[in-house]
Amino acid sequence: MTIEITSKIKEIIRRNYNVKSFRLEIPAGAPDFKAGQFLSVSLGNDPQFKRYLSISSSPTEKCYLEFTKKLTESSFSRALDSLSAGDTLRIQFPFGKFILDESFPKIAFLSGGIGITPIRSICKYAVDKNLGIDIVLVYSNRSVRDVVFKEDFDAMVKSYPRLKVAHVLCEADPGFKCRVGLINAGVIKNEIPDYEQRKFYLCGPPQMVEAMYRILSEELGLKEDMVVRENFQGY
Repeated sequence: MTIEITSKIKEIIRRNYNVKSFRLEIPAGAPDFKAGQFLSVSLGNDPQFKRYLSISSSPTEKCYLEFTKKLTESSFSRALDSLSAGDTLRIQFPFGKFILDESFPKIAFLSGGIGITPIRSICKYAVDKNLGIDIVLVYSNRSVRDVVFKEDFDAMVKSYPRLKVAHVLCEADPGFKCRVGLINAGVIKNEIPDYEQRKFYLCGPPQMVEAMYRILSEELGLKEDMVVRENFQGY
């Protein structure tokens, strides 16, 4: 069951040159959510000022509810970017079925750009709960400046040895460990050699998600029930 509430912004965190996280106070009576779910954010009564955005915090982070947004030239982005700590907005949550199946001992994420937000929530939950699930994340971006949550994932990798993060960039950057190019069957085989044993979660721009699904199903032969998809516009 979802509920609509008004919440105050506690903190705004810049993640890179065009991505910000907004941490909200959690009012009494707010519903629980599952890692990977999303919420709606309304900045006014006009429908153009309402968006559905993934929750980037984990249910284990009890002091705030966080969503993360790529800031574009849209009216919604400009209005959101103008807000400060102490301002209020309306949210409704939780929505969505892009959630972790804890019965699988091995999983993998394929993600691109701002599609990393629900994956950050799921990975943080698995790490904080020490679930023991073996996790591989293959994360694609244009360049290193587009990577979101790098510090968070670096910290998770250090504290949870069963998490591996592999970056794939279109543009190489000296000193940054990555593969150059796009995620394809070869990259998946190299970074996830036991891919046949894993359940895959795909999140990113719709075209990327569909391309990744075709690779997994047509080139690598995975069954449909082994792939969970979430199309993420981020605008």
